[in-house]
Amino acid sequence: MNILETKNVYYTMHIIISLASSIMFTTYAIYYIEELGLNPLQLILIGTAIELTVIVFESVTGVVADTYSRRLSIIIATFILGAAFIFEGSIPYMNGSMLVAGVLSAFVLLLIGEFIRGIGETFLSGADQAWLTDEVGEEAVAKIFVRTNQLRLIASLIGIMISVALASIALNLPYLAGGSLYILLGIFLCIYMKEKNFERVEHADVNPLKAMSGTFISGVSFIKNKPVLIMLLVVTIFIGATSEGFDRLWEAHLLEAFTFPSIGSLDVVVWFGVIQFVGTLISIGAMEWYQRRFDVNHPKVIRYSLFYFTIGQVIFLVLFAVTPSFYLAIGCFWVLGIIGSISAPMYQAWLNQQLESKSRATVLSIMGQGNAVGQGFGGPFVGVIATRYYIRTALVLSAMLLLPEVILYGKVMKR
Repeated sequence: MNILETKNVYYTMHIIISLASSIMFTTYAIYYIEELGLNPLQLILIGTAIELTVIVFESVTGVVADTYSRRLSIIIATFILGAAFIFEGSIPYMNGSMLVAGVLSAFVLLLIGEFIRGIGETFLSGADQAWLTDEVGEEAVAKIFVRTNQLRLIASLIGIMISVALASIALNLPYLAGGSLYILLGIFLCIYMKEKNFERVEHADVNPLKAMSGTFISGVSFIKNKPVLIMLLVVTIFIGATSEGFDRLWEAHLLEAFTFPSIGSLDVVVWFGVIQFVGTLISIGAMEWYQRRFDVNHPKVIRYSLFYFTIGQVIFLVLFAVTPSFYLAIGCFWVLGIIGSISAPMYQAWLNQQLESKSRATVLSIMGQGNAVGQGFGGPFVGVIATRYYIRTALVLSAMLLLPEVILYGKVMKR
């Protein structure tokens, strides 16, 4: 399988994932709040459920990917995720059934769905990046990651429109559509995804536990011997703590803090679609400009970019939380989207450049666990603040959790 074919499979995989995610998550908060009746704390606890699942299973599935096959791990993930999302989209029908009614609430059913989803996410986490890096080489991944993010954003534009159209019919339809796309992706990968450069661990079939434990120990040892990876692990924890608060509460903040301006017959569902559609367009343009203006493969460019973007993230997240202006809040949301769309692939590239092939997926999974720890512990705390006081206060707290990340990036810049 040549580099072009590998890139095309990787691009296709992430286009479909982004399309499915955009279809589901553009209007998911409205589905959770209006259809399923969740409050701010329950919104956070839903996120905590998936993160606790990741903490428990992430290393195990990463070791499976490094020991047996990254391709197999990715394919398993797509089918599990598809099943989980279809299950979550079917909750309104379950609530109306005699079997479930009065026994399991929508919240509990959603927790079950997120647990299943969490297992699927752990099979995917790290395996896709490890597969790509081994197939095309470390020197080529940075530009592929950036281009992938651009394609993901374009796919999400289409997904936003589909999400609004489906949610206008029924709020659960986006989840059913997104889950079905994951199932179709799994079938596509079974046919077209190849794995040529992966070296399976010896005796993996004869003594699987020994082989998997050896892979895990190798990954942990590799992290311990590289200070930059320890630093990135700490950074990942704080990224997780911040993202859980913002990702789960930004829609609720807009709904609580503002009266949406009346423009024709636009309802709230369409408003959220417009906000995300325009924000995605802006992010696509910003990413293209940044990639043309700077050498995103250069380690110094990556380090400086992450430092200054994180400072910007703190500033605009605080401004998003405290501004009394609806339009300024939307502008801050768009700027935060630009920062995330540029910094995320650069962080991925920098991380992958530090890793060795034999334990790449394991180390990436450990990093994923760090993110999950941040979300699992930071999320409920932020959720309690949002429920007992104000969502604004919780969002400002989320911004403050990024300050240690700024300090760590600053130390790296001085080296």
